Amino acid sequence: MKISIITVCYNSVATIEQTLQSVFSQDYSDIELVVVDGGSTDGTLEVLNKYEAQIGQMISEPDDGIYHAMNKGLAMATGSVIGILNSDDFYTSDSIISSVAKELSYDEVDAVYGDVAIVNPKNTERIVRYYSSKAFTPEGLAHGYMPAHPSFFTLKKYYHKRGGFKTDYAIAADYELLIRFLLKDKLRTKYMELNMVTMRFGGRTSSSLWGYYILNKEVIRACAENGIKIGWFTILKKYYNKFRELKRPSSNKLNAGG
Repeated sequence: MKISIITVCYNSVATIEQTLQSVFSQDYSDIELVVVDGGSTDGTLEVLNKYEAQIGQMISEPDDGIYHAMNKGLAMATGSVIGILNSDDFYTSDSIISSVAKELSYDEVDAVYGDVAIVNPKNTERIVRYYSSKAFTPEGLAHGYMPAHPSFFTLKKYYHKRGGFKTDYAIAADYELLIRFLLKDKLRTKYMELNMVTMRFGGRTSSSLWGYYILNKEVIRACAENGIKIGWFTILKKYYNKFRELKRPSSNKLNAGG
């Protein structure tokens, strides 16, 4: 089972090497890393070229945003399974992909997801939020909840069937995609009680209140486009649970079995 991991990057010189190394160190052998660079000018390309022999496919050219770049990666990928790893994230242990492959080898599983640790960008041993997907159900998407998308792996054939990311979304195209896959198409999922990905805190959503506003506005739109009624009150309720996640699991949470 070949697993394609898509990494989209742009001017990511400070973090991209750790991302790449976390893929190359996996103990699963049949991995294709697909890198879609947006035309970086900060030294990212020099890092990518350093690992050219280990990168399955790579392209560097301007794009129309992160979701357009992800769709490029989907078109390039040749694996039967797709995972997405952002350029400032990394896999939490060397056995993540082999664990994913094992679960997806069962006929009754179409997709898997797990947990992610969100860490201080200057000290990746310090967890600022632990995003557990354990309580997630597909019905939760109708209330603004989603599993941790960086931990989501599914078969490529479902991207062919239902399409990729909608590029007219700024932030929530992954949420809209999961509505199609999990709520409408009812893919058979398996939660893996595993800390799969370490993410640096920051990004377009968490960097400002405006980012949160755009995100939630797009969540409401995504639901409406898929026949789900949801309002601002429902959206705001989920932030109580987010607040509860702002705790300091001990540093051993960074171990994949945590």
